[in-house]
Amino acid sequence: MNGATFGRGTTLGIVLIGALAFFAVLYWVGTGGGATNNGGGHVAGRGLNGYAGLAAMLEADGVTVRRARAKAALKEQGLLVLTPPADAKGSDIAEIINARRTIGPTLVVTPKWRAFPDFGNPASRRGWTRIEGTQQPTWKGYHDDVAVGFVKAKGTGWTGSGALDALRGPLPDNRTVQAGEGPGLEALIETPGGSILAGYLTRDGSNPALEHWIRMERSPPQPTMDSAGEDETDEDDSGSPYTTSYPVVLVFEPDLLDNWGLANRETGLMARRLIHAAAGGQPESVTFDLTLNGLGASRNLLTLAFEPPFLAATLCLVMAMFAAGWRSFNRFGPPRAAGREIPLGKTMLVRNTAGLIRRSGRLRLIAGPYADASRERLVIALGLPRGRTLAETEAAIDRLQARLGNTGPRYSELAARLRVARRSTDVVLRAAALQRLERDLTA
Repeated sequence: MNGATFGRGTTLGIVLIGALAFFAVLYWVGTGGGATNNGGGHVAGRGLNGYAGLAAMLEADGVTVRRARAKAALKEQGLLVLTPPADAKGSDIAEIINARRTIGPTLVVTPKWRAFPDFGNPASRRGWTRIEGTQQPTWKGYHDDVAVGFVKAKGTGWTGSGALDALRGPLPDNRTVQAGEGPGLEALIETPGGSILAGYLTRDGSNPALEHWIRMERSPPQPTMDSAGEDETDEDDSGSPYTTSYPVVLVFEPDLLDNWGLANRETGLMARRLIHAAAGGQPESVTFDLTLNGLGASRNLLTLAFEPPFLAATLCLVMAMFAAGWRSFNRFGPPRAAGREIPLGKTMLVRNTAGLIRRSGRLRLIAGPYADASRERLVIALGLPRGRTLAETEAAIDRLQARLGNTGPRYSELAARLRVARRSTDVVLRAAALQRLERDLTA
């Protein structure tokens, strides 16, 4: 018996450190295995081109903000904000939007800036970026008839249109203003010269939710009561009760919503109204997509283990591990010292050799050599002369056996029977008989 290698306190510390490391790995894998504040133009970006400020402003208003890293989360109800990079696939954007036609409204922000992490600035913080030029999107496959390009701003800043016409504000860089144009494009935000910075396509399906919100913003109706004392139901232009058909809002100038633009108070107020316009009113929840920005995280076995219905099995496994650990901490005495894998001695050598012969399945091959070895041992033990033939030696042993009064089978007969044995059982039995006779003659 040996003393314990570690004390209870040391062992408990090792177990706790291992458990904490396991849960840290679980969290790392569940969150996608990396940081999202990487200076990109998405909701997790805290640089000039990111949209973390917009998400923080909505959360301050009491809006539930989701940061979607899985494709399944893009089908949640509420407003979805897409911030694809310039090299995103237009077919991927179209697929997401088409799948949401009957689920909820969508707002698409077009990128403009080429931003890189600001490593050279000693005062820079994690996620901060520096702007080095522009890069317009190439989303082939999504609204190819809508042109996106830079315009020369006549005047400064942006101005609201329609229900947002009372709003005015500056842009952080009037030298690089990005606008869009296309058939049926209705402006929500534009430059003083009339270039559309944000809008929606009137021909892009039916957008009664957005149009209804715009009408309500322009002239809020006075509530009336019918003869039964109930509010009258709003109706659309067709006379049927108002039903939601979800719109798609396009923002061509990202500085209307990104962190750089929201540094201005007027732009922040406009961004809030623009979100309301896209959602058709005060939103309860807004989902920001991260999958198009390369930050998607697929489900894995570790995270699935902590989700129903697998959670029950995981809890049972944790309790079993706890019980096993408790038993190991409270066992009687230190662990038993391990012995040698192959003990020393002739007996173990013989056992190992016998086991090897048995596993080979060629036991019959040792019958003759065993009989020869038995004869040589008797020659030495009985003092018989050497150099005789096999028959002469065995005849001498038989005569000695007769003089000693041994009435059993003669030695030569037993040896002959052993040499012709082929089955393993016969070899063992006949070798045992020969060994007994040898023991009797040498006793």
